[in-house]
Amino acid sequence: MLANKRTALKVKIADTFWTRFVGLMLQKPLPPATGLLITPCNSIHMCFMRFAIDAVYLDKQGKILKIVRNLRPWLGVSACWQAHSTLEMTAGEADWLGLEVGQTLKEIK
Repeated sequence: MLANKRTALKVKIADTFWTRFVGLMLQKPLPPATGLLITPCNSIHMCFMRFAIDAVYLDKQGKILKIVRNLRPWLGVSACWQAHSTLEMTAGEADWLGLEVGQTLKEIK
């Protein structure tokens, strides 16, 4: 679970070759305040995706480096070369959660 100053996020971690490769492809939209943390990851594509997402790029300490909103299925490609990991959420979640560049997401149990 990750938290910002407003709320906690339920996060699934993709950290093996297979889970990183599959990501959210062919999945249903995620519930509110839920995401997939792909690590390591500094770029994503939207091939085989069924819904738009927000991509939040993080450094190793969980600091938000870049937020890309509303990446469209099949059309989107995004990168942040300085990022260590990428948090993917259903489009609109980054704004709803009040996420901003410079914030640090912290792990909670």
